[in-house]
Amino acid sequence: MNAAVTAWIMTATALVLFMTLPGLALFYGGLVRSRNVLSVFMQCMAIACLMSVLWFAFGYSIAFGEGNALWGGLNKAFLNGVTLESLTGTLPEYVFFGFQMTFAIITPALIVGAYVERISFGYVMAFSALWTLLCYAPVVHWVWASTGWLFALGTVDLAGGIVVHGTAGLAALVVAIALGARRDKNKPPHNPGYVMLGAAMLWVGWFGFNAGSHLAVTPAAGLTLVVTHLSAATASLSWAAYERVKYGKSSMVGLVTGTIAGLAAITPASGVATPLQAVLIGGIAGVLCQEMCGIIKKRFKIDDTLDVFAVHGIGSIFGTLMVAVFGGATWAAQLTGLAAVGAYTLIVTTAIVYGLRAITPIRVDQDAEFSGLDITSHGERAYDHSS
Repeated sequence: MNAAVTAWIMTATALVLFMTLPGLALFYGGLVRSRNVLSVFMQCMAIACLMSVLWFAFGYSIAFGEGNALWGGLNKAFLNGVTLESLTGTLPEYVFFGFQMTFAIITPALIVGAYVERISFGYVMAFSALWTLLCYAPVVHWVWASTGWLFALGTVDLAGGIVVHGTAGLAALVVAIALGARRDKNKPPHNPGYVMLGAAMLWVGWFGFNAGSHLAVTPAAGLTLVVTHLSAATASLSWAAYERVKYGKSSMVGLVTGTIAGLAAITPASGVATPLQAVLIGGIAGVLCQEMCGIIKKRFKIDDTLDVFAVHGIGSIFGTLMVAVFGGATWAAQLTGLAAVGAYTLIVTTAIVYGLRAITPIRVDQDAEFSGLDITSHGERAYDHSS
């Protein structure tokens, strides 16, 4: 065991959990109407709890068990065989398990942004559970496990451009299509301050997300931290500048959405990009993802409510390709990884979404949607409008 590496990865684990709770919860919660903010908090919190238990029970074993090229099997279910002496590299395996668990938490939580304000809470829980075990965990094995077939092929994805943001973005698109559009889409985010605070927390947590994925304390991890920051900063500026060109004003919500686009885009390339290349990736991502937000909603009429696919999906796909552009991997390996994971995610997510819809309601009724999910689904309100 390497004590310095262990201490760093334990810190990174806390940072990645901080991305979901409270970072993502505040970011998404601020973007919805006031009558739905608690439902978003509830979805993020409940997903974090459920994924933790499922990762312990089966997810970790499917992802990192001995298995074969396609899945890890169930030999490590319920952490069977893991002891205080077990190591993953120079890390105690318990620490590696915990670090990967926080990735398993944030990935289905990202999908929340596609279905807020109109989905049944029971459906959220059932979908998130099945999707994590049947889609996310096998993809983790393909890309990150030493026996995975995409790992052997040479597909490079340091921290989850394909595994996390790619799968979540595509799954979000499927859910949004199956769910249908909100009945009332015209009101702006109820609390842009929450959005900014959540984005800032995500930015800080992303250092653990990307730099922690080296599983080492090395100069390369330090470079990853720097390029992560530069991409986020540049994408924020390019998003705001492009918004000003189009609309005459730069919004705070737009600026911090650019931050997330830059972070998603640099994630797969953060182990190979130089600082200058990170600035290029971020600058392009801020414009590209902003354009895709309009294309998805206006041209294709898909109500991916908080732009999960346009920001996380498109940003991560772009970043994955940049790995090949900058010589960090072959085009064949990167394109094969994107195509295989993309096809698998679309097929499995579609099967889960429509299979579950035949068993349990996917959408709340019209009265509940107009009254808000806070009171109709959870019996609480975030704000007392009578006072």
